[in-house]
Amino acid sequence: MPTAAKKRDIDLSEFPPGALATYTRLVCLACIFDLFTEQLGLAPRTAYSEIKRHAPSPPDLTAHKPARPYFDSVEKHPRCPSCDAAKRWHARFTLHRVEGSKLTDAPRRALVKSLPKSDDQFQISDAKSTRRAVFFEWLDATGRSLDFADEGWLVAATRAYLERAEPKTDWAEVFDGLRSVRRSQRLAEGWQRDGARLFLAPALYGDALLVQYLLSRSHAHGGVTLEGRLTLRELVRRLRQIGYLEARGATQGDEFEILENLIEQLTGGDEPVKLHYILDRRDFLEKVKTVYAHYA
Repeated sequence: MPTAAKKRDIDLSEFPPGALATYTRLVCLACIFDLFTEQLGLAPRTAYSEIKRHAPSPPDLTAHKPARPYFDSVEKHPRCPSCDAAKRWHARFTLHRVEGSKLTDAPRRALVKSLPKSDDQFQISDAKSTRRAVFFEWLDATGRSLDFADEGWLVAATRAYLERAEPKTDWAEVFDGLRSVRRSQRLAEGWQRDGARLFLAPALYGDALLVQYLLSRSHAHGGVTLEGRLTLRELVRRLRQIGYLEARGATQGDEFEILENLIEQLTGGDEPVKLHYILDRRDFLEKVKTVYAHYA
C-alpha cells in the first residue's frame, strides 16, 4: 500500500524534468517557538497564531547554507544543529520551481487550480530571472546530485542536459539500459541510439562536453568529460577539432573569451525568464499544531 507521504505527493509528471526543480528543507519549530515565547514573551496561543502564517521565501529554501531555524539533514532521525531538538520538533517545507515556457504554462495552471486552497496549504509566487542565472542554478543542483567517484555520472550528466535542451523527448526511455554516449561521425544534427550506445551530432556532443567540464572543473586539474580530463585549453582544442567552435561561431579570441562566448550561447545569456514557485506547507502546518499542543 502507498505510504501517507506518497498519497500526499502532487502530480508533477506533466512537467519536463529539465524545467522543474524541487527543494526540501527542514525547519526547527523548537527554535521558532522559543523565540516567540521566551525572547519575545508571547503567550503560546499568540505565538502559534503568528507562526502558522510563516512562509519561507525561495532563497530560504534554495540557499547553499541554510540559516537558523532552517537546516538540512539526510539522517533518519536528525537533530537541530542549533538547539539539538529531536525529529518530533522538525517540519519540512517543499518548494517546487517551474521555469515558465509554452511547455510548462498550461500544466502549471492546471496544477495550481487543482491544489487545495484551505489554510494556505500551498502558496504560489513568481520571480523574474535570466536564462544564464537559471542555468547555473540548475548546474549547481545537478552537480550536487551526482557521484563524481562513479564514472556513470558522465552519462547521467549528459541525460540531465538533454532533458533541458530537448524537453519534448522521453529521455528516460532513451537512456534505459544505455551504457555509453559517443560523438556521431554521420549525424549532422540530433541524436541516434544504436543498441546500448547513444550517438550525438557534433554540436550536441560539444554541448555535453561543455556541461561536463563546467560540472567537474577545478583550477588545478581541469574538468572530466567523455573525452577524458581536460584543461580549458585542451577542451577548446578538442571542441575546435570536432567542428563545435565553428558551428557555434566562437572561433575568435583566447580560450577564456571562447568559453564565455560558448556559455552565453549554451545558457541563453540575459534573456528573461519567469520562475513560478509552489510552496508546500502541509507538513509544516501539521507539525505546528503538534508543537503548540506541547507548549499549551
